[in-house]
Amino acid sequence: MKKTPILIVMLTYNDRTVKNAYEIFDSCKNSKARYFGLKEEALPHDEMISLYRYMKECGKTTVLEVVAYTEDKCIEGTMLAVECKCDILMGTIYSDKVSEICKRNNIKYMPFVGKVSERPSILEGSIDDMIAEAKTYVSKGVYGIDLLGYRYTEDPLELNKRMVNEVNSRVCIAGSVDSFERLDEIKSISPCAFTIGSAFFENKFGGSFSEQIDKVCDYLEKRGD
Repeated sequence: MKKTPILIVMLTYNDRTVKNAYEIFDSCKNSKARYFGLKEEALPHDEMISLYRYMKECGKTTVLEVVAYTEDKCIEGTMLAVECKCDILMGTIYSDKVSEICKRNNIKYMPFVGKVSERPSILEGSIDDMIAEAKTYVSKGVYGIDLLGYRYTEDPLELNKRMVNEVNSRVCIAGSVDSFERLDEIKSISPCAFTIGSAFFENKFGGSFSEQIDKVCDYLEKRGD
């Protein structure tokens, strides 16, 4: 039986952390979501540290997704994850240096694959190349892969299916899960996890922030015919 994919709630809009992230989290800390995350922009670092501390006090698993495309910026984002005592680092262009920092600090590393650019991110490249890239990173000991599947400029569904089926590791489908139709695809493909951020702020699932989270969690648990 397929495992239910984990929802990672991102307190982000257009790939940047919202200014009122602390208040939003406080309003949904008792929702069914167990994983919460931020981006490295644009909250002050002291506010990020405080919010991550609060998330952990509430029993949440914490995630930082770094949208950076140079090694220096990726390392800078990784050091922020260390400072915030995050459980999982997602994003960054893969770097052996980033991987080593994560290992030293007991942070689970899930890098991007493919050609990632812009903000909000877009993903380009051949599916075969991305699968080969992912397998290389897995062989180097990463915890999993951050796949911007629905940001892919070609066939997202084929990419998502093949990555989950052909890469022997955890795959998180990150970004642009913004409809029940896409939740159906997520359930069918059954990745380890997926993220929702902007869609909650745009009220794509109907209701308060907390109500939308619970709707998505309940929908994932519901078995189809």
